[in-house]
Amino acid sequence: MKIFAHLSWLIATAIIFISLTISIILHPLLPRPYARKISAWTVRIMIFFSTDVKGEEDPAAQMYLINHQSDLDIGIMETISKKDLSWVAKKELFDVPFFGLAMSMPEDIPIERQSKNALMRLLKASKDRLNKGRVITMFPEGTRSRTSRMLPFKNGAKVVADKYQLKVQPIVLMQTAKYYDIKKFYYKPGKITVIFLDSFIADKSDENWLKNLREKMQKVYDDELANNPGHR
Repeated sequence: MKIFAHLSWLIATAIIFISLTISIILHPLLPRPYARKISAWTVRIMIFFSTDVKGEEDPAAQMYLINHQSDLDIGIMETISKKDLSWVAKKELFDVPFFGLAMSMPEDIPIERQSKNALMRLLKASKDRLNKGRVITMFPEGTRSRTSRMLPFKNGAKVVADKYQLKVQPIVLMQTAKYYDIKKFYYKPGKITVIFLDSFIADKSDENWLKNLREKMQKVYDDELANNPGHR
């Protein structure tokens, strides 16, 4: 079984790179976000994953906050959302050959964690994307969690949401590392559960809303895990 999972991972990873090539080629030819949507759907169809969506996407949402476990997470969101998503990611990813081009061409937002001006640049870039009708989309943990426990949420999401009083919608992805794990060279096809939570307007007078949101998202995750044996 492990050999099959490793072989499946190799095929899935090759397909992901092919899809990135498609995105890069199509980007100058099609209005945004069609190149990325086509790329994401290419992956979804060719590696046979599907989604079970619970709750509803808020058409008025301006920011998505999503837990992060797997490299599939971006593709999952791009296939279930019709919105033009602007992903926030660490600048190092934009410097990776080929992959970085697939992120910079559609104007995703790089953030330099060690820079003193990082938050100012994030605010400026976020305002630009919002003015273009895009949805700021972030993994507030800042990196992949290797367990079922969400990592502490970084404050950048709160700074942006508070500054512009954004309508924020939290989204919980279930067990995505169970299907694709780049460090374990593991992939298996399956149905991935996506849970849209109720949206809210960011309130800068509440200093703890991001911390409380993490706890709420973790509870939703834990309850879904406990009540659906298929996730284990």
